[in-house]
Amino acid sequence: MTDIFDVIADGTRRDILRLLLDESANGDQGTSVTQIVSELGISQPTVSKHLKVLREAQLVTVREDGQRRFYSIAVGPLEQVDDWLVPFLVDAYGDAAPDIDVPFAPLPSATVHAAEVVGRAAASAKHAVTNAFKRR
Repeated sequence: MTDIFDVIADGTRRDILRLLLDESANGDQGTSVTQIVSELGISQPTVSKHLKVLREAQLVTVREDGQRRFYSIAVGPLEQVDDWLVPFLVDAYGDAAPDIDVPFAPLPSATVHAAEVVGRAAASAKHAVTNAFKRR
């Protein structure tokens, strides 16, 4: 598998990913190559070359509709970058780390509820462990 950092090191690929992310916030069903070419002002062969690299790294998905292809961002592989980067942010900012606003579709209410329950349980466990160590 291609190293994710090598893939996102290229500025054009980052521009494509940003465009796809922005378009996904609008609830679209993918972005056409023609739209990417138009928005970024680069040639169709260049866009296609970069989309191939992004596809191979599984950072984008493609939906075919006749002769046209529509691309969408797949954020899963970017978790590697997140896992690598977050410790640096925590070290640099501590509890004052900035919130990152990522425009995604809202989660289903059942998922939100489950996340809140897990969050409360984790906070309670952290509190209990912290108090246990303070008593020593």
